[in-house]
Amino acid sequence: MDPVELTALFLDFDSYFASVEQHLQPQLRGKPIGIAPVMAESSCCIAASYEAKHFGVKTGTMIREARQLCPEIQIVPARPELYVQYHHRLVEAIESAIHVEAVLSIDELWCWLPYNLRDPQQLQHIGENIKQAIHRRVSPFITCTIGVSCNRWLAKMASKMDKPNGFLILEAQQVPEALHPLGLSDLTGIGRQMELRLHARGIHTVAQLCQLTRQQMASVWGGIEGERFWMNLHGVVLPEQKSQRSSIGHSHVLPPENRAPDKALAVVHKLTQKASIRLRKEGYLSGCIHLHLKYLQFGSWGAEIRFEHSNDSLHFAHCVRNLWKKRPQHQAQLLHVSVTLTQLLEQSNYTPSLFSQQNPARQNINKALDSIRAKHGAQSIFLGSEQEGRSAAPMRISFTHIPDPESENR
Repeated sequence: MDPVELTALFLDFDSYFASVEQHLQPQLRGKPIGIAPVMAESSCCIAASYEAKHFGVKTGTMIREARQLCPEIQIVPARPELYVQYHHRLVEAIESAIHVEAVLSIDELWCWLPYNLRDPQQLQHIGENIKQAIHRRVSPFITCTIGVSCNRWLAKMASKMDKPNGFLILEAQQVPEALHPLGLSDLTGIGRQMELRLHARGIHTVAQLCQLTRQQMASVWGGIEGERFWMNLHGVVLPEQKSQRSSIGHSHVLPPENRAPDKALAVVHKLTQKASIRLRKEGYLSGCIHLHLKYLQFGSWGAEIRFEHSNDSLHFAHCVRNLWKKRPQHQAQLLHVSVTLTQLLEQSNYTPSLFSQQNPARQNINKALDSIRAKHGAQSIFLGSEQEGRSAAPMRISFTHIPDPESENR
């Protein structure tokens, strides 16, 4: 199968959270910094500057370990609201140079290349325009690495190969050989378990992986995903898969002052309501709610309740309170809480039971609440159970959900 021409541009912001902080705080520029969701030694870095990465600090490194690796590191509290604001400004700047096909996360996006914009020299010019737009319209201290290739997967790999602030084109005749110097775990889609599976088959390098046939790769992966990986690796443009969302949830690492059970419960209620608002906004119903708690000293615990499919905030609050009562170690302090709505169905495809116990009036209440929030902002109205948790659980950024700063903070 012949590889296709250049079709995708992938953009990855370099150490994004850290770069925003270095832009906003001049005294941090050129310094090793780590971004922490909670200012506690038991927390971890959710981002690190390149100066810190030089010492081995990376995403997920515990704060105490980061200080050992890099004694001069400065730990900076995360400010998600600002990162979201700058994300939208950056996307707007990029749109001035090329249309953004899809935002994939807070620091990644990709652009489909139309037929008249596939010449390498043209793409080099577009890349320069993107970087200049970011420099001029947002900040010279926030940079990005751009990869261009035959499909989105290869374009992402190209962006990984020339960081930071790079630009790399992988043309059809270069793949997959250009990937040979990488490690197996460097390839998007190969996690730890898949790497072990490949090792068991005698595959320890990317060069060995690239020698597999499409059928052999399907055998290793155990099905169609192996074939998709082979096609990505060889430059084939695959149709976008429409993924069915399986869950909607929120989690929060608790700072020391909010680890007592009563404080933690308020945070749990706020997370529950944030999830229910997203559920309705995205047009889903949930048939199960899962509560997971991580204690400071007693490990973790989780439980769930199943019910008739619903999107009712009051119903979810009642379920979470019942789960909360079942938790062990009632007086123990908590470190992390999460609430997840699962068993999702699209509301438009759902037929309720003739014997439904749900109160139709609740739908009107939820619609009224959502309408007020849409008009006056997310902070304008909320359930009483959320009251204590309003300031205790500030915005957190998911890799797949970029909040609208206006709706979150107005």
